[in-house]
Amino acid sequence: MPLTDRLGETDGVFLANLHHAERAIADRLLTLTKSKIPWPSIDSNKALPWVEQRTGLTLADSQKAAVRLALASKLLVITGGPGVGKTTIVNAILRILAAKDMRLLLCAPTGRAAKRMNEATGFEAKTIHRLLEVDPKGGGFRRNADNPLDCDLLVVDETSMVDVLLMHALLKAVADKSALLVVGDVDQLPSVGPGQVLADMIASEAIPVIRLTEVFRQAAESQIVVNAHRINQGLMPDLRKPKTESDFYFVETDTPETAVPRIIELVKTRIPHRFGLDPIRDVQVLCPMNRGGVGARSLNIELQAALNPAGERKVERFGWTFASGDKVMQIENDYDKEVYNGDIGLVTEVDPDEGELTASFDGRSITYGFGELDTLVPAYAATIHKSQGSEYPAVVIPVLTQHYAMLRRNLLYTGVTRGKRLVVLVGQKKAVAIAVRNVSGRRRWSKLQEWLRPGPVPFRAV
Repeated sequence: MPLTDRLGETDGVFLANLHHAERAIADRLLTLTKSKIPWPSIDSNKALPWVEQRTGLTLADSQKAAVRLALASKLLVITGGPGVGKTTIVNAILRILAAKDMRLLLCAPTGRAAKRMNEATGFEAKTIHRLLEVDPKGGGFRRNADNPLDCDLLVVDETSMVDVLLMHALLKAVADKSALLVVGDVDQLPSVGPGQVLADMIASEAIPVIRLTEVFRQAAESQIVVNAHRINQGLMPDLRKPKTESDFYFVETDTPETAVPRIIELVKTRIPHRFGLDPIRDVQVLCPMNRGGVGARSLNIELQAALNPAGERKVERFGWTFASGDKVMQIENDYDKEVYNGDIGLVTEVDPDEGELTASFDGRSITYGFGELDTLVPAYAATIHKSQGSEYPAVVIPVLTQHYAMLRRNLLYTGVTRGKRLVVLVGQKKAVAIAVRNVSGRRRWSKLQEWLRPGPVPFRAV
């Protein structure tokens, strides 16, 4: 049942479950800010030199300020772009609290983001769904207000991806005694699902926020990081041909007809030869949209034919062909199989006699009946939206004026920040300029910020 409410001065109609979820999120967050910190008082003047010695890192003043605030806060948001040291800060906080025998839980919205978190911190990280213990039969989660998570601190990474309903479920499972550390890049695309939870939390000024802006020296040597920050500031990335070896390139091509063969050449030959990367496992094409000659759907067909032409053992279902060696993406959550929307795997076997396809997702073997293949698509190319929470060794991004409807600053910024070792933009300078200038986009109507507003606390920029 829809219900009416006001958003500021505007009358609105809400879906009842979203209205309830946003209200409940605000109530839980405000409740958490009012209860006491679960660990004894920590002298940061002693803790900071100790953690620097343990990690071998020297923390900048802004990072020290963030750690101090985290150790004194029941609820804290840390936001900032690439290269500003979010992971270093989280690492320091976790090591200090682990030394105090605090119980720590780490989670992220996607399997890839959770795995990255685990690799970066050395602490186990789970997807939010796995942390909340999905109940495949009854639906919903086993962890909730009656069976809360047993921890002193819960860390949530890539929070820009978390929609209203998932955040509601997560906060229901956070005990009043627990502290919450929310980490994410608010300038990336908002969640695919409804709401803009991270943006609303920050804009409300009701929750302590650390916004990191200083790009550290090592990160500043990366043109990926430098150009990502330029895009985010509304400046054109440097599209000139680099004079020395770089991790960011622009390949100019004026039409879709010339862009497609150029992209195939880059993925199949030039990038693997020059950078020693596997064209299927390591190189990901990310598109602004699905449709069109240089959209994800069309490029998938072209790249699949170029990189992994199907032999006899193949299956054709739901408009796609699948064969051993194909890169595939799960496109909806499957709680029984424990594979989730956006997870990428490799097909290891197609068995026409058994009517089954087997794919490996991060070393886990998952079997699909041929009738279940509507949940898989080839993943040589994917939309930038689908790439949220993931990182890839190399990213190729077509940017042409045919993508006009989707060319926005946060879309290009999100795509560029997915690349770890290499980013190549293919297309027109005009199209890149359109994306950089365009900060509009469909407004998301949300009441969470308004409900969080009572009792503001200061915003910290460091």
